[in-house]
Amino acid sequence: KEVSKGTLNESLAHPREIFKPAISHSAYGFVLVHNHPSGDPAPSESDIRLTRRVAESASILQIRFLDHIIVGSPQHEQPGYFSFKEAGIIAS
Repeated sequence: KEVSKGTLNESLAHPREIFKPAISHSAYGFVLVHNHPSGDPAPSESDIRLTRRVAESASILQIRFLDHIIVGSPQHEQPGYFSFKEAGIIAS
């Protein structure tokens, strides 16, 4: 479910909006996904801060934060996405 629309270079998501659908559907867990229109899936400092806030909130709410994936474009044999779980930034 779409919970927020960002600008060209920044996400405007807040944990409160992110958790509304998960709570209303009594979800066990969720995956957060957003795109980078630039095509570069590398996380920004803002993405990292948001991910950490969401992880802390998920722990308090006892809802599993399964992954945060940033979608971009494949380039030079690199995948077109970044997974915070694969990078070890959030626990499994």
